[in-house]
Amino acid sequence: MSLIQLHSVDFSIGGPLLLEHVDLSIEARERVCIVGRNGEGKSTLLKLIAGELHPDDGEIRVQNGVVIARMAQEVPSDTRGTVFQVVADGLGDLGRLLARYHQLLADEDFDALGDVQSEIEAANAWDLDRRVELVLEKLELPGDLDFAALSGGMKRRVLLAQALVRKPDVLLLDEPTNHLDIEAIGWLENFLRQFEGSLIFITHDRSFLKALATRIVEIDRGQLTDWPGDYDNYLRRREERAHAEAQANALFDKKLAQEEAWIRQGIKARRTRNEGRVRALKALRNERSERREQQGNAKITVASAQASGKKVIEARDVSQAYEGRHLLAGLSTTIMRGDRIGIIGPNGAGKSTLLKILLGELNPEQGEVTLGTGLQIAYFDQHRAQLDDRLNALDNVAEGREYIELNGQRKHIIGYLQDFLFSPERARAPITRLSGGERNRLLLAKLFAQPSNLLIMDEPTNDLDVETLELLEELLIDYPGTLLLVSHDRAFLDNVVSSTLVLEGEGRVGEYIGGYEDWLRQRGNAPQTASSAAAPAVAAAPVAVPAKPARKLSYKDARELEQLPLRIETLEQQQAGKSAQMSDPAFFQQGAEAIAKLNAELAAIQAELEQAYARWSELDQ
Repeated sequence: MSLIQLHSVDFSIGGPLLLEHVDLSIEARERVCIVGRNGEGKSTLLKLIAGELHPDDGEIRVQNGVVIARMAQEVPSDTRGTVFQVVADGLGDLGRLLARYHQLLADEDFDALGDVQSEIEAANAWDLDRRVELVLEKLELPGDLDFAALSGGMKRRVLLAQALVRKPDVLLLDEPTNHLDIEAIGWLENFLRQFEGSLIFITHDRSFLKALATRIVEIDRGQLTDWPGDYDNYLRRREERAHAEAQANALFDKKLAQEEAWIRQGIKARRTRNEGRVRALKALRNERSERREQQGNAKITVASAQASGKKVIEARDVSQAYEGRHLLAGLSTTIMRGDRIGIIGPNGAGKSTLLKILLGELNPEQGEVTLGTGLQIAYFDQHRAQLDDRLNALDNVAEGREYIELNGQRKHIIGYLQDFLFSPERARAPITRLSGGERNRLLLAKLFAQPSNLLIMDEPTNDLDVETLELLEELLIDYPGTLLLVSHDRAFLDNVVSSTLVLEGEGRVGEYIGGYEDWLRQRGNAPQTASSAAAPAVAAAPVAVPAKPARKLSYKDARELEQLPLRIETLEQQQAGKSAQMSDPAFFQQGAEAIAKLNAELAAIQAELEQAYARWSELDQ
């Protein structure tokens, strides 16, 4: 019997039905990927399955006893507390009671502790406490760390633990790879392969989809279509379906045009013997008016510039450290005109620093960087800082112009934005109302309106649907200038770049021919599958996870030793954040009290960091 069944489900948010007469069954231990264009209703379908939304019509049946848990696409801004507390929150009121118990224990508030302990015993909730601990252990999460201090990738891991602690039979994941680095994506792939329940997920990461999906469900203009889990077969059959649909529509439109020409002949069409033909024409008109056209593809064009000099960037013996940690050590490389270079490395490894040094925005501590002649640079910032939230989409791109010059052709700004799938109404809407994918398309429109011969792209694939992503790939492959691309999308790297710079830790930067898969082969330890290759560590920890100590440690000491590298990484991230604040010229315009406070906080973090290093060394011995 199916775990979940959707029967003739309709759902709308004003306008045409977002989902229309949807039928879907989910079986045990399936891994179903939901695909479709931005705005087609993928996230809405997950919320309907989770019971967070209710259909306008139709029925959703969930087998008795089936537990469904959903991990949201974005980390909720109001999430507070320790990792233990956030995970326990997934158990509802009893979980929050357990979290309160642990907080009182940490605060040594023994007066209040007894009452809470009695409540836990009365509810027989100690088994739940152990369940939280087991999930934390399985996902290698330190329960006592502050959630707010974690990296984005670690926060998403905590939210996954929050969903798993409920022991779900069906796990729903919405874009789980967003903002994760390649190592974290690989870890997640391996973990989900071993998940014993059913998995329903949305992703734009094609490598992730291919590695996990046993079945693909496509949403297209409100309709659901089932496909086997072979992604390449899905693409081929989707193209065949689109071709057949286009031919059928063309035949229909031809017949409608003939009947419209007949009705215009006048009085002869209204004779009694032709009333049936008139009724048939009305039916054809109704059918044509109800046809939902497929959303067009973006028509991405980049404004070209005069060719740059042959040598674009030359770096010689470049070294850079940050807070005592080597980011670059003796890097020498030459980037030539037409090179398409991917930059790979864990979050926090120094990819943005490397870009700034190569572009001459940051002077290295050692070595030198020489920029070539005639460079016109366009920069895609993953944080979309170039977009002004006070302006609408049109004004963000137009910058006061009514027309833009694109490769010798003059184009109205509205027409240009329509090429990027913005209707005139959407183009005039405040960008605060745009989705993540729309914001990315808008930044691409703004970027490509500028003539360039050196294109810097930092995580351009986040939130883009697969169709737009593939068009962007084609554009970058044909781009006549030079490309520097930072991405965690393995398929995108493989399809676009001709060589890679890989930040390998301790300042080493390896140069490899080809994309991500080529790097795996060349480094000499490629695993059996591409996706499992990227699976090692918890995060880009600057400290290697220590080997098992020769002397057997107590359970408590062993847990402490296991958690110290992550604790050290967290402290170093906090230290880096405070130091960045102090590096801001505006910092010293504050009052003396604020300056002294931040100095004291930085000193406290440094002291705690030294203690953590000392303790790690002691336990490792």
